[in-house]
Amino acid sequence: MTSPMKASLFEESLKEYNEAVKIMELEDDIAEFLRNHERVIEVSVPTRMDDGKFRVFKGYRAQHSTVRGPSKGGVRYHQDVNIDEVKALAFLMTWKCAVANIPYGGAKGGIKVSPKTLTMGELERLTRRYVADIFPFIGPLKDIPAPDVNTNPKIMAWMVDTYSMHAGYPEFAAFTGKPLALGGSLGRLEATGKGVAIITRETLNYMELDSKKVTCAIQGFGNVGSNTAKFLYEDGIKIVGISDISGGIYDPEGIDIPSLTKYRDQNGGIIKGYPKGNSINPEDVLFLDADIIIPAALDEVITQDNAGDIRAKVIIEAANGPLTSEATKILTGRNIFIVPDILANSGGVTVSYFEWAQNRYAYYWDVEDVFKELEKFLTRAFKEVIIRKDKYRTSTKMGAYILAIEKVSEALKLRGIYP
Repeated sequence: MTSPMKASLFEESLKEYNEAVKIMELEDDIAEFLRNHERVIEVSVPTRMDDGKFRVFKGYRAQHSTVRGPSKGGVRYHQDVNIDEVKALAFLMTWKCAVANIPYGGAKGGIKVSPKTLTMGELERLTRRYVADIFPFIGPLKDIPAPDVNTNPKIMAWMVDTYSMHAGYPEFAAFTGKPLALGGSLGRLEATGKGVAIITRETLNYMELDSKKVTCAIQGFGNVGSNTAKFLYEDGIKIVGISDISGGIYDPEGIDIPSLTKYRDQNGGIIKGYPKGNSINPEDVLFLDADIIIPAALDEVITQDNAGDIRAKVIIEAANGPLTSEATKILTGRNIFIVPDILANSGGVTVSYFEWAQNRYAYYWDVEDVFKELEKFLTRAFKEVIIRKDKYRTSTKMGAYILAIEKVSEALKLRGIYP
């Protein structure tokens, strides 16, 4: 007997949307409009290798919505990139931008490639050709790409230069996540982690929990996880568990985050072998006896099979989609407070918006100003999500989706359908 086909990633991403639409009783035609992408682009990207021969890679760019402004989203380089994935991530980006109330819709792009197999020259030629191929569809008033999996400020610099050569003038606002020398924003690298810390603090205030008396465990110690840990540690929250791909650490007395960060930086980016605390399996960090757990690495790490092992009172989704929909239902039924990814990790795209605004004004902010504005945006978003949660007597995740769909559908109704 053949097993049923697994739902596509985009079909999975529609589940929360469909549930929210039903709760808020959105008109059927508006709901159907917002299920569909405005444009999905597939391009062949011929690239000359160092041996003189060509290889042809597949490139994608999905643009879900420009109802509230230009679309926005990262570009990832990975061997498993496909149309379904970029469609799903573009769809989710629309709601993430709307929750934070920044004037963008969602987009996502990628190239099906393992970048480690390319030389630096091959990577640059691949990047430049990809930008040339999608040039008619991107730009500061159309669609603004950014870094994602296996892309970084250096790659964004190549993209900016390629776009500018085609446009005939320097256009730094066409991309975000750029080096500072090319119009990047201070605070951008720390932005997602800083945003997670802000949302964690707002959650504790809402639940009337004392930040000096709670404990926290974080899965992942890359950019998001380590910056989240840094800011939470500075806020006085005791972090008792940390893991990365190499191993995990548990210390009920609290982990010294500056010391762990220094050790990681001195040991090739991994925490295995850190001499303090107890060594644990990386996957066990989410099941520690901690008040807050923060999955900040992989998707779908908490499922219906292990949701019963969660001991925390609060889950902050710093990663994209770390809980399956089945796990979310189980944990919500246990009255565990879940802050969804479209709110919890929206600090990155919010500071990307600040970068774009600074480029457009040609006036740049101090990092203190960046973080002050970020706090204003995210604390407002948290309060608005809670208002929807209470109004509809639903979960925080549904409150976030309802808030986002309200904003996009209102703009759509006001604009109408052309012609």
